[in-house]
Amino acid sequence: MELDIGNALTEVASPGVSEETLDRLDDRVASAHERISAGKADGELGYTSLNLPSSTDATAIQEAVSGFEDPEAILTVGIGGSALGAATISQALGSNGIPLYVLDNVDPEHIRETLDDIPLEDTVVNAVSKSGTTAETLANFLVVRDAMDEAGVDWTERTIMTTGESGPLHSLAVEHDLPKLPVPDGVPGRFSALSPVGLVAPAIQGHDIEAVLAGAQTREEALSGSLYDCPGYAYGAVAYALDQRGASINAMMPYAEGLEFFSEWFAQLWAESLGKDGLGQTPARALGATDQHSQLQLYRAGPPDKMVTLVRAKDRSDLTIPETDIEDLAYLGGSGLGELLDAEFEATEASLAEVGQPNVRIELDELDEEGIGELLFAMEAACIMAGELYGIETFIQPAVEWGKKAARGLLGGGEFEEAKAVESKERLVID
Repeated sequence: MELDIGNALTEVASPGVSEETLDRLDDRVASAHERISAGKADGELGYTSLNLPSSTDATAIQEAVSGFEDPEAILTVGIGGSALGAATISQALGSNGIPLYVLDNVDPEHIRETLDDIPLEDTVVNAVSKSGTTAETLANFLVVRDAMDEAGVDWTERTIMTTGESGPLHSLAVEHDLPKLPVPDGVPGRFSALSPVGLVAPAIQGHDIEAVLAGAQTREEALSGSLYDCPGYAYGAVAYALDQRGASINAMMPYAEGLEFFSEWFAQLWAESLGKDGLGQTPARALGATDQHSQLQLYRAGPPDKMVTLVRAKDRSDLTIPETDIEDLAYLGGSGLGELLDAEFEATEASLAEVGQPNVRIELDELDEEGIGELLFAMEAACIMAGELYGIETFIQPAVEWGKKAARGLLGGGEFEEAKAVESKERLVID
């Protein structure tokens, strides 16, 4: 994995970061690395996330899913970090003929359509919630269980729980002797992709989850006290520095369909971790080359308040474009779709640099198990480093908890002041 920050330097970009600034920032990175290393060693909340490549037991995951013979589909029931990690890894590596469906919202039409589309009798259901009390997850699981009962499917034979050591999901697993995997202690959901939370689905699909962890471990072992030696730390430091200079939006734009969910995963990681105390970049999700035709106009010619992150794999398969006698298209014939995608990538990069729009390039050797493991770990390290530089509490999410309490109170789940605030909404209705 390589990180190229050349197009974020002041020689190219405005706002940009000078090499002198990077040298000064490197001293702060060194201090932050000491704090992160101490947190890792002590297993502190959040910091212990960076231990997952070494501490996650791939064998236990493989054994837990081995009892499901010849599944035709996987249904992950979770929300936020309890679903996005699995979706990201699964999409990046491909389904291997066992598609992953995700219920991470409570839209009844979507739930009904999804349950109608999948073969429930041959589907493995993975319910994921650390507390086992997440309202959306539990509601969806109850709906799924009821649908399986109505279809004559024994849900206890098709379900695996990924949860903590207490709560309703844990109790159900014990009562019905279901396979159960742990959500690791001290790891917020958005940092849990490299644990059973993110690895159950790819394990069922037959992917080499040990290789995913091995790729992440190469990045863990490369953590050092200098941004010049650590792509993850460098990305976090540069994003922080650009934000301080006015680039308050970070557009994540991978050039691979297999990384579309990665952009969603990154958006949660960046927003929920760094959006504190009036600080933090706003993540935007894009997909190259598709969003060259929808968002690039804004990134190139709109307000100078963005950095753009371009991601691609160096090595990938290609598909030849047939020859054609259509004169205006003849130049495409005989080349590959991969060549075209690379040309789009490099043209976008140059287009942004030409007008001084800061952009950063991330390149993986290959979008395989090792590559996705590297990428996920590096972005988690980047986020934690950025949080240290901002001086915020990276691993809490009080705004999210406020909304959960309000919703629970509205549904009769207890007395919460947050629910009462809903009644005071100002209204100006135009009909």
